[in-house]
Amino acid sequence: MKPNSIIVAALFSGIVGFSSCKSTKPTAGSITAEPVHPTLYATLFQQEAAEYNALCLQAYNVAALRLEEASKHASIKPQAVILDIDETVLNNIPYQAEVIKKNLSYPAGWAEWMEQASAEPLAGVVAFLLKAKEKGIAVFYVSNRKNTFKQATIRNLKEKNLPFADEDHVLLRTTSNEKESRRQKVMEQYNVIMLIGDNLGDFDGIFEGTNAEKRRSEVMDNAANFGTKWIVLPNAVYGNWVDVLPGYRQGMSNQEFSDSLIIHLKSFR
Repeated sequence: MKPNSIIVAALFSGIVGFSSCKSTKPTAGSITAEPVHPTLYATLFQQEAAEYNALCLQAYNVAALRLEEASKHASIKPQAVILDIDETVLNNIPYQAEVIKKNLSYPAGWAEWMEQASAEPLAGVVAFLLKAKEKGIAVFYVSNRKNTFKQATIRNLKEKNLPFADEDHVLLRTTSNEKESRRQKVMEQYNVIMLIGDNLGDFDGIFEGTNAEKRRSEVMDNAANFGTKWIVLPNAVYGNWVDVLPGYRQGMSNQEFSDSLIIHLKSFR
């Protein structure tokens, strides 16, 4: 899922768990005295960690098993799978790295990154989607990328050998960030057997605009859907979870939010 303006503003205000601190004098062995960018560690995890690739493979291996099961059942409507794009199908960490290195904030550079159409697919996704196509199961990409980038998105998907990369199957944002109406449009004609995304809003409207406690409660109430109908990809860099971090309010400075996060941490004492 692509970060919307609220989420990105939050991220670059220092709201990710690895919050920045005040500059101090360099210590022995330190590289820099500058504050750490709030998304640095999360970005490095998704760029460098073998564990990240393993989690993506695990998600798509589970999805492949569910696909196999669902394809054996008769269906009145043709079957389909709905996926988010950003951090679900395509990896935008090179953009995030540029943001950190150049001290930028979204949307600076985003249009250039979109038009490059060079994002790589996540581990496991190509094999999974080609398997869906082989079994006659349609694929729909429901993303909050702006519709302005539709042709670039289709080009990127095609160049990475991802099926159903066309006008009818790539459904981007035109006005509202909500995805439920686009999902319902697909469900009118298809039996959607699986939804795949990196944000809870990629699965159901019940997760939109709620607080952290409500989101956790909804997850537990829908426990049976995870790993069966809903497949979650990891994303520690951005997402709606950022908006509901404890103590967060829009416009906070890095230090204010850092202090707030520490206050709200639940320790063992």
